[in-house]
Amino acid sequence: MAISSPNRRRQRSVRVTVATALLALAALAVVAALPTQSVGWLSASSVFALLAGSAASRIIFNELLQSRREAATDRAEQAQAYRAMFSERAEEHAEFTTAMTDRLANRDRSISELEDTIALAEQRANEAETRVQRESRRANDALELVAELQETLEIRKAEQADELATWEGWEGALLGGETDAVVGLLEWDAKVNAGASAGDETKQA
Repeated sequence: MAISSPNRRRQRSVRVTVATALLALAALAVVAALPTQSVGWLSASSVFALLAGSAASRIIFNELLQSRREAATDRAEQAQAYRAMFSERAEEHAEFTTAMTDRLANRDRSISELEDTIALAEQRANEAETRVQRESRRANDALELVAELQETLEIRKAEQADELATWEGWEGALLGGETDAVVGLLEWDAKVNAGASAGDETKQA
């Protein structure tokens, strides 16, 4: 805001003082001429009072004009100052708005990236959970298969043990029967040989 300089105020006070002094002198001249009842003095004082009043009026009028001009100049300077301040504030507001808009955009971008990251992490977690469940089912199936194979192996071992025992029994029986057959065959062969020798002896006699 523009402020009137002390020099202007000093000039204004001097002019007002001069105008006041002229009016005072005119009044004193008229008051001094009245007791004389002289037409010359009254005319002179009247003319002096008229001139002094006119000069004072002119001085006051010029002072008012100058005051108005100064006030208009001050208002123009204030308007320019307000315009400059408004422009500066508008620029600051625009910069602040741009900065806040960029910050909000960055925040929204960060939030979007975090949401995408969270969604990806949830997807990976679901995939990992599904994979774990699938591996768990596979492990359970493998354990069940191992249990079935162990049971089958135990059954097979028992069957093999039974077959081995049965085979050993049959082998013993077969070995015993063959021995008896060989002995019988030997006895029968001896008898046949003895019979043939007796027949030969009978023929020769």
